[in-house]
Amino acid sequence: MSSAPAPDPSRRPGVAVGVDVGGTFTDLAAIGADGAVHTAKVLTHPGDQSGGVAAALAAAGLAGGAVERIVHGTTVVTNLLLERSGARVVFCGTAGHTDVLHLRRQDRAALYDLARHHPPPLVSRADLVPVRERTNPDGVLLPLTNEAVAECVAAVRARSPEAVAVTLLHAYAHPAHEQRLAGALAAALPGVAVVASHAVHPEPREYERASTTAAEAYARPRVTSYLRRLAGRLAEGGYPTPGVMTSGGGVRSAVEAAESAAALALSGPAGGVVGAAAACAALGIADALTLDVGGTSADVGLVLGGAPLVEAGGEVAGVPIALPRVLVETVSAGGGSVGWVDDAGALRAGPRSAGAAPGPAAFGRGGTEATVTDAHVVLGHLDAAAGPLSGGVSLDEGRARRALAGLAERLDGRAPDEARVRAVARALIAAADAAMARALRRVSVERGLDPRGLTLVAFGGGGGLHACALAEGVGATRVLVPPHAGVLSAVGLAAAPDRRDALASVVRPAADLTAEALGARLDALFAATGRGAERHAWARARYAGQGSEVEVPIAPGDDGAGVARRFAEAHARRAGFTLQRPVHVVSLRAAASTPGRVPRFVRGALGAVGPGDAPTALGASAPLGPPEGPLRVRDAAARPGRLVDGPATIALADGTVLVAAGWRARALEIGGWLLEAR
Repeated sequence: MSSAPAPDPSRRPGVAVGVDVGGTFTDLAAIGADGAVHTAKVLTHPGDQSGGVAAALAAAGLAGGAVERIVHGTTVVTNLLLERSGARVVFCGTAGHTDVLHLRRQDRAALYDLARHHPPPLVSRADLVPVRERTNPDGVLLPLTNEAVAECVAAVRARSPEAVAVTLLHAYAHPAHEQRLAGALAAALPGVAVVASHAVHPEPREYERASTTAAEAYARPRVTSYLRRLAGRLAEGGYPTPGVMTSGGGVRSAVEAAESAAALALSGPAGGVVGAAAACAALGIADALTLDVGGTSADVGLVLGGAPLVEAGGEVAGVPIALPRVLVETVSAGGGSVGWVDDAGALRAGPRSAGAAPGPAAFGRGGTEATVTDAHVVLGHLDAAAGPLSGGVSLDEGRARRALAGLAERLDGRAPDEARVRAVARALIAAADAAMARALRRVSVERGLDPRGLTLVAFGGGGGLHACALAEGVGATRVLVPPHAGVLSAVGLAAAPDRRDALASVVRPAADLTAEALGARLDALFAATGRGAERHAWARARYAGQGSEVEVPIAPGDDGAGVARRFAEAHARRAGFTLQRPVHVVSLRAAASTPGRVPRFVRGALGAVGPGDAPTALGASAPLGPPEGPLRVRDAAARPGRLVDGPATIALADGTVLVAAGWRARALEIGGWLLEAR
C-alpha cells in the first residue's frame, strides 16, 4: 500500500476498488468514501488472472466486508484474440455470402509490404454454413423456410461448435430471420453460445458486423468461464460480485459483461484513459495525450474537453470490432519488451515480451534475454541498490548487464566493453521510444490535433521513464506524471461510472429527421440502456456518397438539421473542408451512466528521508549521489513546489520519472509531477 494521510481503507466501509491485470503486474487502487486513494501492486498470475486479483486484494489488506464495489480491468479478450485461443465458432451466413470474413475489405495489410498479411479470420472455412434466405435494405427477397432452418441446424450440430455466430445480410434493418434462426439453434444446442449480429452490432457494413459477431462468439465461452471463476473466488472471501470495465470506458456487471465479451477487448487500457482524465480534471487540463507504459505494451489515448475520446470501433489484434471504445492505440513496446537482432542486423524491441514469468533478466526470476527494463537498469535510470520495486521485485544489475552484453555481442560478434553495453542499452530504449512516438502521432496528428498544444500524461510503471524523450519526439513541451502513476489504470477502474450503451441503425437523410422523429428514436435507445443519472447521445453521419462516418454529439431538442450542422463543423476540423452535399445519418448511439467514485488526489505526508536523499530547500536541485551520478530524488520526501532540474531521476512509490536534460520537474500539491521543457 502506498503511504497517504487517510486511514487504512480496510477499516472503513464503502471502499470502491479497481483491479487492473496486466501482462507483468496486477495493480489495485482503493478509493474510500472520502475520496482518499490507496494502492497495491503484485505480480500477475500468468495462468489465471483471477489469482492476481485475489493476491492484490490480500496485499492491500482489504477484507470483504470493507469493499462496496470491485471493478476489474481484464486482458482476457485481448489475449484470446492475440493468441487465437478462443472457442471454436461455426458461422452461419446468407447463402452466397459466407466468405465475408475471409474477403475482408479487399485491402492489403500494408500497401507496400508484400510480406505483410492480415491475420487469419477467427472462423475456418470448414465452419462456414450457408443459410437459404435473403433480404435487402427494403425487405425480404427470399423467405427463411422451415426446411432452411432445419438444414442449418443439422449442419451446425454436425460440426460440434462451442459457439455459433449468425450474420445474415441486412439483419440490422430486418432482424426477423436472424431471430428465428438463432432461436432454433439455441433450442437444438443447449449450452452452446449463439450470437446474432442484430443483437451485437445493428449497423450497416456487412464485414464489420460479421467480424464483431464472430469475435463475440469466439470470446464469450472463455469470458463467461473466467468471470464465473473470478466471481466465485471473490465470493469465498466475502467480496461483492465484480463489475467489468468495457472498452467504452464504463462498467457493466459480470453477468452483463459475459454476454458482451467483444465489448471487453480494451477493458484494461480504457481504465487508464479514465484515470488520466480524472488527474487532468484535478489540474484543470482539458486536452491531453495519454501514455500508459506497462510491462508488455504501451497504450496511447486522448482526453478532449476533459473526457476520454470514444470512437465507433477499430481493430484489436487484427480483428475489426465495431463497438464503442475509448480511443486506445496499442504498441508492443513495454518494460518487458525483448531486444533482438533481425535478419538485416538491426536492433529491435518487441513485440515479444518477457512478461511476469520469467520477466526481465534484472528481476532474477529466470529471464536471460535483454529487455527495455534491463536497459534502464544498466543506464542507472532504475537504481538496483534502492531496494525492491513495488510488487516486491528486486533488481539485479549484474544479470541485466550480462543480458545486454549478450545482445551487444549478437549485433556485431565482438565481445563488448562497458561503453558498448551502455550504447546498446540506449539504442534498445530508443527503438521502444520510436514505436511509442509513432502511436502518439497516429492518435493526434492523424486526427488533426497538434501535439505541441497538448499535455502528455505519462503513467504506468514505465511511463515516467520514457515521457521526456517521447514529448520531444512529438513536439510537446509539458508532461504530467500523475499521482499514483504506476497504478493509474486501477484508479480509473475504481472511479469509472456504471454505463450502458445502445446502438440503432438509421440510414436516412438528416433533412428527413424532425425533432420529434429523432427524439422518439433516442427515447427507444435510452429505454434499452436502463436508468442513468447522465444521458448522452451521438449520431454517426456522412456526406451522401462517402464511405466513412464522423460521430457527433446530439443536443436536447436537436433535429436532423442540427446534426448536419454539427457534422459539417466536425468534418471541417478533421478533414479541412466541407462538401455541398446532403448529410446522411447512418446510426445513433445512446449512453446512460451513473457517476463513479471521485478520487481525491493529495500529496502524501513527508516520508522518512533515505540515503542519498537529504532534504533540500524548496526549489533546490543538489546532487544526491556520487558527484558524477545523476540527481536522485525520492517523491515521498518532496514537498509541493519542489523543483528538480534534469538530468535526474525521481523514485515514485510505484514507478520512476526520468527528468531529461533541458527539462524541469515540479512537485504538485495533488501528488505527481509536472515536467516542462526549459
